[in-house]
Amino acid sequence: MPHRFDPSPSSRDAVAATLRAAGCVFAEDEADMILAAADGDPGAVDRMVTRRAAGLPLELVVGWAEFGGRRILVEPGVFVPRRRTEFLVEQALALAPDASAVVDLCCGSGAVGAALAAALGAVDLHAADVDPAAVRCARRNVAPLGGHVHQGDLFDALPARLRGRVDILAANVPYVPSDEIALLPAEARDHEPRAALDGGTDGLDVLRRVAAEAPAWLAPGGHVLTETSPHQARAALTVFTEAGLDARLAICEERPARVVIGTRR
Repeated sequence: MPHRFDPSPSSRDAVAATLRAAGCVFAEDEADMILAAADGDPGAVDRMVTRRAAGLPLELVVGWAEFGGRRILVEPGVFVPRRRTEFLVEQALALAPDASAVVDLCCGSGAVGAALAAALGAVDLHAADVDPAAVRCARRNVAPLGGHVHQGDLFDALPARLRGRVDILAANVPYVPSDEIALLPAEARDHEPRAALDGGTDGLDVLRRVAAEAPAWLAPGGHVLTETSPHQARAALTVFTEAGLDARLAICEERPARVVIGTRR
């Protein structure tokens, strides 16, 4: 019979010790995830521990990230969804619990769109990203929920029939100022696409483009939601207001998260 890896306490301890030595703060929890993902294959454990100890994000090591109570499949070269972004999903659902048309713009893995579709049920879901790798990954997460994924630059990727019909426009755009990319944690800086992080000189370049076109795509009373940082929140609100949207800021200090919400008048 082939050898089966025994996930005994000593094996878990050995994995956790290696991860801890590599600087992983939650080494025991990560060890449990790696052992579960390896499914009894000692070679897989060795490979995953080696990759994690070398600095690869845990989500890319095991192939998934937890988001909104779901396992979102992730792949190398694709932005890993952050748990704080669950706050954006919660805000969208509170604003439009009966939404019928949802767009996940700059979708990355499609985590936001998948979480919204899972909560809303029968919904016309469309996700879009300019990066082919993100589009491929998003399809794995969105298609099982009946959603559609499109490749292209922002609204250019979307079907024209959605104009004026979108109830929830989730646009988790890149918002890190270009000269602050080097200050990001290595897991993001070294393993995620720069286009998914870099928001231009002040971090608001992509947000301005989204805000300028959002009113034409939103249904009457529809909402556009985007994440921002504490020091950008005031400027982001101004961007939405100048685009003709009613704008407000939602804050969750616990995660922490800040979401700018624009509503079509």
